[in-house]
This record gives sequence, structure tokens and C-alpha cells, in this order.
Amino acid sequence: MKTLSLTIIAMGVATGLATAETVNFDNMKSGAPPPGWTATQTGSGTGKWAIETDESAPSKPNVLKQSGQATFPICFKNDTNIKDGFVGVKFKPVAGKEDQAGGVIWRVQDANNYYIARANALEDNVTIYHTINGKRVAFKNINTKVTSGVWHTLRVDFEGNKFTVTFDGTKVIEATDASFANAGNLRW
Repeated sequence: MKTLSLTIIAMGVATGLATAETVNFDNMKSGAPPPGWTATQTGSGTGKWAIETDESAPSKPNVLKQSGQATFPICFKNDTNIKDGFVGVKFKPVAGKEDQAGGVIWRVQDANNYYIARANALEDNVTIYHTINGKRVAFKNINTKVTSGVWHTLRVDFEGNKFTVTFDGTKVIEATDASFANAGNLRW
């Protein structure tokens, strides 16, 4: 079982049909997942997602923190349905023995079927995966320094079967995959 503990401030922007939205957690009540979001996991264990105060946050004072133990903890905003656009996140990996990572998922069909891009401080890499029926398979990655305890940015632009991943302002991955061609939710 993977143990993942990270602090995320989702300042994600999604575009699709002239829609854009920036999300942060600054005005939300601490101690619980954000309202209108689903906190869950792919695989076994239990993800524990909650709004918490973090004075180091890029947007103060709150962040969304995952501190449970699950194979792949995910948390997603329920009212999104985007086919082509982009999603980005500011995140800070803080702890974990198997992974110290943060990422974004898109074209989410359910908790077992989606794309994900993540940056992992223990592996010093950025990887893009598809998760099909709960099985996560990497289809492109790059080795790059991902520092624990430091805020990073991760963004994925997606159109059709083409994906571009940008980490800390640098384009690091261009990939194609046709596993999920239809619109789906955006998740952090």
C-alpha cells in the first residue's frame, strides 16, 4: 500500500467551451474535504483529504491536504466535464515512504478510469499514466528534480489524444494516448 501525504493548493484552471475557473480553498472550512468534491481513492486503503491552514501556501491561508494511506488517493471537483483544455495545480510534497507526489487527473470517468500526470519527489520524475479499471500504466516520463517541502506547479494541456505536461514552467512531456477520448471530470 502506498502512503502519500502531500499538501495541494489547487489553483487549477480548466478550459472548455470558453469556460475558465480558478479554484482555491481559502474561504472553505478546515477539517473536511471541500464541499462539492469527492474524496476517494483508486485501489485499497483510505485517502484522507481535508482543508488545512498552511502559512507557506501560495494562496493563503488554506490548502487541500491528503494524509491517508491508499494505493492512489484522488480528490475531484464534481461539477466539471471537460474534453479539451488544461488543468494545473500548485502542490508541495511533504511526506511518504513509497511516494511523495502531487498531480492532476483529467477525463475522469470514475475512480478507476482516468488520465493522471504526477511529479514524485522520491523518484525525481514526472510521469503521465492512464488508469483503466483501477490499473495505472505509465506511457511517458522524464527524470527531473522534484524537491520535497517545496511548492511546485504542474499543468497538463489536453486536446484530442495529445497531451503536454509542464512542470515548474518547463514543458517536460509531450505524449499521445487514446484510452479516454470523451469529456470527463478534472481532479487534483
